[in-house]
Amino acid sequence: MKTEEIRAELFKLQDKKYRDFQAKLIPGKSADDMIGVRTPALRKYAKDLGGRDDITDCLQELPHRYFDEDQLHAFIVSSRKDYEQCMAETCSFLPYVDNWATCDQMSPKIFKKHKTELLEKIRVWIRDKKTYTIRFAIGMLMEHFLDADFDPAYPEMVSKVRSEEYYVNMMIAWYFATALAKQYDAVLPYLIEQKLDAWTHNKTIQKAVESYRITPEQKTYLKTLKVNTRRS
Repeated sequence: MKTEEIRAELFKLQDKKYRDFQAKLIPGKSADDMIGVRTPALRKYAKDLGGRDDITDCLQELPHRYFDEDQLHAFIVSSRKDYEQCMAETCSFLPYVDNWATCDQMSPKIFKKHKTELLEKIRVWIRDKKTYTIRFAIGMLMEHFLDADFDPAYPEMVSKVRSEEYYVNMMIAWYFATALAKQYDAVLPYLIEQKLDAWTHNKTIQKAVESYRITPEQKTYLKTLKVNTRRS
């Protein structure tokens, strides 16, 4: 199947009002970068394409022209049932992911059955220089390694990430806020000892206080741990 065929199908699903609305939500994207296909329609089309043998070549034609093509790509990869294929396609696509929406919506279900292998990749991704590769790595740690497979080494790994990128630091805060809800005693020292940069530290507290999974007592205490965000 050719990219032009897929693009033509996407334009048949176009909603221009949705395109214009969505363009305001994705930094770095304009209406010219978007077709305007609603997510349910994209997921349905991804499901149709995912079972085709001739879709592989299209997935290798990177970068894509439109945001919707990136979203479609992410949904196809996320649906892969073969781990090796899924990981290969994930690694090929990640360097071209350039926005938070595509990054966060790419969540391969097969990964939860291959956590040992996934962790090896996370350790590589989290040291990458690309914003959304790092964000994806932290997101995978948050999704797969905060419950039964939790290890204190994982928040330590995240705490060492230093970036000037908003979408990296926001994901770090999201990770630690979620970790507080699931592994409170293990991750609280990261705030007490101020192991995160000031902005991320305070954003973590903000997101944790907004969470229904954090107790009122915990929220009261977390508020006392806020720090001055002025940089030295």
